[in-house]
Amino acid sequence: MNEVNWALARKKQILEKRARIIQDIRAFFVAKDFLEIETPHRIPANAPEPHIDAVASDSWFLQTSPELAMKRLLAAGYEKLFQICRVWREGERGRNHLPEFTMLEWYRSGIDYRALMAECVELLARLVPEGKISWQEHSIDITPVWEELSVRQAFARHASISLDEALASDRFEEILSSEIEPNLGQHKPTLLVEYPASLAALARIKPGAPRVAERFELYIAGLELANAFSELINPVEQRTRFEKDEETRRTAGKLPCPLPEPFLAELPAMPEAAGIALGIDRLVMLLTDSPDIADVVAFTPEIL
Repeated sequence: MNEVNWALARKKQILEKRARIIQDIRAFFVAKDFLEIETPHRIPANAPEPHIDAVASDSWFLQTSPELAMKRLLAAGYEKLFQICRVWREGERGRNHLPEFTMLEWYRSGIDYRALMAECVELLARLVPEGKISWQEHSIDITPVWEELSVRQAFARHASISLDEALASDRFEEILSSEIEPNLGQHKPTLLVEYPASLAALARIKPGAPRVAERFELYIAGLELANAFSELINPVEQRTRFEKDEETRRTAGKLPCPLPEPFLAELPAMPEAAGIALGIDRLVMLLTDSPDIADVVAFTPEIL
């Protein structure tokens, strides 16, 4: 008698819910006149980021995010884009992490990051019409208004050292993940805003506040769900940031990452815009009351 793989069979109900969640997400953006697009998964260069490692594929890389290709489409005149796709990040595995996972990204021209905050509220209202998420004994009210907390305020409230001390000692990511994130979004979703300019990545610096970037991350029940920002469209400044981040990577002994030259060449044509990346797998965890990311995907690396 053939034996059923019960590790896969037991996931059927959650995978059915996952499919409906993704269908609802797609319907949400189609109804708002976004164009769904597909971009290559295997690319010559990702954006160099000190704390994200790409998976090599011969002399190219698997994408850590579809952002560069999507922004090139913005520069070519596309105004409202979304994509649901696979992304890869080397060495990421844990209760909330997979090395291959599903990302939702959307971009709009003519807006800033605050418009994306409003769209996050709209999207969650579509997915959770009852207005409340119950996850692992947490009850989170997702109706407006959500909590807004600056990074500096979050360090003052939850961390053992100040933001300035964390930056000076290169412990920002460590303190954020271990001491701050578990406290965010416990009763209402938290929008963590005003990231230090040194951590702006591809984000625009806030006008009138040169020490912070127009960037936010969304947290629900201690889970980082999304990362968003007003886009930097100055090609000179963007190249300088890329070169600095690549130098940091190489100093740390990480795999060299070539600069994405086609993106930099087309950046001058890009309009004012904002974009956001949201982790589908973590969202499904929240909406199905699943404690581990492995519960909401059919296959993990360990069972392939």
